[in-house]
Amino acid sequence: MNKQSITYFILAVAGFITGAIFVWFFVLPPDTALEGAEEARPLYWVAPMDASYRRDKPGKSPMGMDLVPVYQDDQSISPGVVKIAPNIVNNLGVRTSEVARGRLQQHIQTVGYVHYNEDKLVHIHPRVEGWIDKLYVKAAGEEVTENQPLYSLYSPQLVNAQEEYLLALSRNNQTLTDAALTRLQALQMPTQAIELLKRTRQVQQSIQFRSPQSGVVDNLNIREGFFVEPGNTLMSIGSLDEVWVEAEVFERLASRVEIGQSVTMTLGFIPGRSWRGEVDYLYPSLNEKTRTLRARLRFENPGKALRPNMFAQVIIHMEEAAPSILIPKEALIRTGSKNKVVLALGEGQFKSIEVSLGQVSGKVAQINQGLQEGDVIVTSAQFLLDSESSIDSDFKRMMPLAERTTSDTGTDKTPLNNTIQSATVRGVVNHVDASARSLNISRGSIEKWQRGPATMDFRVAPNLSLENIIEGTDIHFTFEISRDEFVITELKLLQGSEHD
Repeated sequence: MNKQSITYFILAVAGFITGAIFVWFFVLPPDTALEGAEEARPLYWVAPMDASYRRDKPGKSPMGMDLVPVYQDDQSISPGVVKIAPNIVNNLGVRTSEVARGRLQQHIQTVGYVHYNEDKLVHIHPRVEGWIDKLYVKAAGEEVTENQPLYSLYSPQLVNAQEEYLLALSRNNQTLTDAALTRLQALQMPTQAIELLKRTRQVQQSIQFRSPQSGVVDNLNIREGFFVEPGNTLMSIGSLDEVWVEAEVFERLASRVEIGQSVTMTLGFIPGRSWRGEVDYLYPSLNEKTRTLRARLRFENPGKALRPNMFAQVIIHMEEAAPSILIPKEALIRTGSKNKVVLALGEGQFKSIEVSLGQVSGKVAQINQGLQEGDVIVTSAQFLLDSESSIDSDFKRMMPLAERTTSDTGTDKTPLNNTIQSATVRGVVNHVDASARSLNISRGSIEKWQRGPATMDFRVAPNLSLENIIEGTDIHFTFEISRDEFVITELKLLQGSEHD
């Protein structure tokens, strides 16, 4: 190459370098030149389930999960806020709802059983020994009217008492006559039979007893020829003009039920028809097994369609409450110690906050503190968003899957490990939240993850029963980490410390 060619080459290179410098400093916007380099340099890596576990390079967390890179722009997010890329929002199926103010339609739905009105239930007992000569009602359930014959009784005691009365009459001794008449009445001899005795002056061997009221016969315990004595229940007669319904109310709702509240009742026996009644009485004690309070409801029964022992669905209505902050019940995140919701802040940012929960009715929940009218909250995928918070409730940034790298060169974009992690361990139940299907458990150490003992909340799979789980229960359980949630999939109660 001659000198002239070399000179042209040097001038060309110099011109290229000068042009590049000019574009770098005067044409490109500030920080554009460093943007690509900064994006490719994570500040550090953290464990997905423990934000306090930090490393200066990619690797595995103590639970076997890939560490998540944290970038420079993550530091601009306020504490407690998680920022999600738009494609992740769509993949999660995040739905939101605006917080509104309204009146909570309060009511309690429960079940009950129809019973006789015990104010009008009469039990028939004899006051003398004797034999049933004649039975005028043959089966339980028969309707009877007031003063209708029920049975005839032969009793030596009644025969003797009649003879004493007639003897007193024959002696014309008023004192003896009054005493003999009082004895007949005390032995429950019917008024009609006494009047017949006075008129005919003849002893009646068989005395006819009549119904004291109209109603239906129940608990018929006699047949013709039976020997009866005081203490025997011969039958009962109940009125169906009005019935009682005993409803059961859960302990947590018992304080909201008051005497006089209106009640609506329906029965599967008569579909499409409803009855209106009221709360008549609240029993003083709760059922120790079911932890429910019994409430007595009173209903008119025209046509006698309501019958004892029918199963009923009951709605107890309460006075309409004052306007308050209302949210969909599905938006609540309920744990053993607190209630939370996830706020949608806009531009892909979300924050989990604690709220003070009021009453819950149907699909609506009342919020006393923590939200204002017009706030936007998450109604689906909120559990996953909330689980992204760290121990001190600060969220970590959720990056698109393609951006989560495990190579320090930034070229090997291996996705996070999406396999379900599981472990089996023993623990003690500290708290049970049946409504949220959540258990707070002090678990033992997990050898394969090199994790020591810890106390934490676990969700319980829908197919497992919480019926026998109480505070202090010693259990042996298997849990999985699915979408950053700890879900118990197998659970066994331990009867003693020797069991494993």
